[in-house]
Amino acid sequence: MKRKTLTQYLVEQQRMEQAVSAEVRLLIETVARACKAIAHAVGKGALGGVLGSLDSENVQGEVQKKLDVLSNEILLEANEWGGHLAAMASEEMETLHRIPNRYPKGEYLLLFDPLDGSSNIDVNVSIGTIFSVLQAPVDAAGRDIEESDFLQPGNKQVAAGYAVYGPQSMLVLTVGTGVVGFTLDREMGSWVLTHENMTIPEDTSEFAINMSNMRHWEEPVKLYINDCLAGTTGPLGKDYNMRWIASMVADVHRIMTRGGIFMYPRDARPSGRKGKLRLMYEANPMSFLVEQAGGAATDGDTRILDIAPEGLHQRIGVILGSKNEVERVGRYHLED
Repeated sequence: MKRKTLTQYLVEQQRMEQAVSAEVRLLIETVARACKAIAHAVGKGALGGVLGSLDSENVQGEVQKKLDVLSNEILLEANEWGGHLAAMASEEMETLHRIPNRYPKGEYLLLFDPLDGSSNIDVNVSIGTIFSVLQAPVDAAGRDIEESDFLQPGNKQVAAGYAVYGPQSMLVLTVGTGVVGFTLDREMGSWVLTHENMTIPEDTSEFAINMSNMRHWEEPVKLYINDCLAGTTGPLGKDYNMRWIASMVADVHRIMTRGGIFMYPRDARPSGRKGKLRLMYEANPMSFLVEQAGGAATDGDTRILDIAPEGLHQRIGVILGSKNEVERVGRYHLED
């Protein structure tokens, strides 16, 4: 049986489900083409001269990898001229990127983390690109887009997805009608639908967290992890496995494939009191995907998709994955 391509899937969503407009369809296809170019650069590695760090830092104060900067440029250049966007915002840039006047403008906003998990680039571990699509406010028509136009809660997302560059390159996408996965056919150069109706099991016995930060965690997180480690003799009554790749895309992709819970919680350090992950570039798109696959996502107290953003680079604690396990962690916070 002939498999569907990304284009065929999106056309079906536009015609039959009316889940996407023609503009959003073309926008997603453009992002997917950019992800192919990034996958190619990642795949060449040292042969392409793209490994290693630069002398610069991004707005987060992190040393930039060569591939961080290259991936950011690929996404900006690919999406500037299509006429679908009013503006873009990137984790690597301090402020928004307006569409140049020489190009037509559309009614959508694109946010992205061009290369998530880039600390893993030089050690050949899976990394990825995360993106989110919002509709520009109605009153933005005819004026320059401002940062405040991007500050919409995650439940307003039109589409979200990630590309994971690993043994295979995959694109995982939602337009609000469930989650589907596409694998890059390198010979044909197309994204091919290989995973329909991706669903996260409600229960799990696998957690992902950076245990080296345990001394800094809030008490509910410490209690939950201690109960997991207690195994069958503890209050949870089962043995847990721990996984931690230190690449959010890779960790979330494992959860999308077989279940689990991913935790990057708030902690007591000055840099971690509000959390470490970025609400707009990481938490919102991943939470949209996880919920569409039947999972749940919270900051410990509040559903992530309901949080009103205060800034483009706002940080937040993230707990997402198998629904029953995320709700269990939420009860630990309520009891605290």
